[in-house]
Amino acid sequence: MSERPPAFDLVVRNGRIATAADVFACDIGIRDGRIAALGEGLAGREEIDATGKWVLPGGIDSHVHISQPSGEGIVMADDFASATRSAALGGNTTVLPFCMQESGTTLRSAVSAYHAKAEGECYVDVSFHLIITDPSESVLGQELPALVADGYPSFKVFMTYEGLALTDRQILEVMEVARQTRALVMVHAENYDIIRFLTDRLEQDGRTAPRYHAASRPIIAEREATSRAISLAELSDVPLMVVHVSNREAMEEIRRAQAKGLKILGETCPQYLVLTAADLDGLNMEGAKYVCSPPPRDPASQEACWEGLQQGVFATFSSDHCPFRYDDPQGKLTPKGRTSFRWVPNGIPGVGARLPILFSEGVVKGRIDINRFVAVTATNHAKVYGLYPKKGTIAVGADADIAIWDPELTRTLTHDALQDGSDYTPYEGMEITGWPVLTMVRGRVVARDGVLTGAKGFGQHVPRRL
Repeated sequence: MSERPPAFDLVVRNGRIATAADVFACDIGIRDGRIAALGEGLAGREEIDATGKWVLPGGIDSHVHISQPSGEGIVMADDFASATRSAALGGNTTVLPFCMQESGTTLRSAVSAYHAKAEGECYVDVSFHLIITDPSESVLGQELPALVADGYPSFKVFMTYEGLALTDRQILEVMEVARQTRALVMVHAENYDIIRFLTDRLEQDGRTAPRYHAASRPIIAEREATSRAISLAELSDVPLMVVHVSNREAMEEIRRAQAKGLKILGETCPQYLVLTAADLDGLNMEGAKYVCSPPPRDPASQEACWEGLQQGVFATFSSDHCPFRYDDPQGKLTPKGRTSFRWVPNGIPGVGARLPILFSEGVVKGRIDINRFVAVTATNHAKVYGLYPKKGTIAVGADADIAIWDPELTRTLTHDALQDGSDYTPYEGMEITGWPVLTMVRGRVVARDGVLTGAKGFGQHVPRRL
């Protein structure tokens, strides 16, 4: 009598599994790219021994910018290949970049062009948000509802930036479409007029170095816009995600809205946990490496952002990966940027550093437990953006998107380890404890021990429903 073949393509055994709710020990049986069984004594054609390791859902980074138009003479540092490569090495299995509607173009054409950029280039799975810059009658009445139905049920609006900022009336019109289609609106909340006023005053006084970027975007500009965006969402009766929250005052606006029963969600990012405005004080143009919006604040703001993560005010922890090369005239050292902080490209890289920073600073240092780590880095992203339970958890039937972590592995964070398209990391030199040693997308190992092993093009676009 012949032996029966192994029941599974792959088995992960001997690890400690954590979800957003539980910690348990068992084998994970994987078949056809999905988790087929959780149990003991499972047999597979291949096996991975995770003794002494955490076995977690692969990270989902729901706020990244890839191959996005960035203004005349400015080129974003990452295409889909380099960004998803860094994501995989950092323990991520899905990323959600933004497809931006450029002025004078249709949303549908923007989506088609963005898919063309991603096709055959991705190492991990992707799903697209939309950025609404021209809420015309045809966009609101035809294109946006059709795209929501096609699997793009989240879109972002800006309250700042030339060419991106919408008026309150326009935001209300976008929210009305969201209400009708049951979609989710994301908002970059900063008061554009405050920023323009302060920028003009600073330049008139000759204060143009990168460090003045932080002074031009004070907490009050973020707090006011957050309050206003929440009010518009309350009027419209729509859920709202306030992204990249940097300080206590904006966090408290979200907390108060949640206490009232409003459907308001919040997100924060690594830069608001470990950087401060003092990082922009570097000599010459070094401070440009840290220019992002909202800017990093101060230690008290860092503590507030930790509190938001600990207490559930922030549902998600994302990177806001928005990479530009530093030593490049098409990046941070653009000639106009040398004349004033106003023109320095806004954004910093972080998709590969997000999870190690939160694991080391959060789990290892006792600020959050492993379940909260899983929730804010994977499960909540999947639930908020319509990927759950296919993504974001370890359960029978879910995609076998898994990251195996060595909780005791120590590393000094360097850009070389992150392998994105930029030429620096703002977190260079951070001492990290805990590192993802294996990343698996739909049952296939795409990164192991700091080496990319997956095939470019394996990553797929995933339509979503909310």
